[in-house]
Amino acid sequence: MGVKEDIKAIIVQSGWTMSNLVQALNEKFDRNDTVQNLSNKLSRGTLKYKEALEIAEVLGLKIEWRKNTD
Repeated sequence: MGVKEDIKAIIVQSGWTMSNLVQALNEKFDRNDTVQNLSNKLSRGTLKYKEALEIAEVLGLKIEWRKNTD
C-alpha cells in the first residue's frame, strides 16, 4: 500500500470521512482547505510531513519512527 491508501484507510478506520477530517483540520489549524485539495495531495504524493502530522493529531493518533527489526 502507498501513502494515499494508508491515510485513507486510517481515516475510515478512525470513523471519519474526508469531509469531516478537512473541516476539523480547517478549524484546528485556521485554514481553508477543501476535500479536493487533500485528495489531490494524496493522489500526487505531495502531502507534506507537517500535514500528515496534523492529520494524525486530529484523528487522535501519532506518527512514530521505529527501528526495523527484520
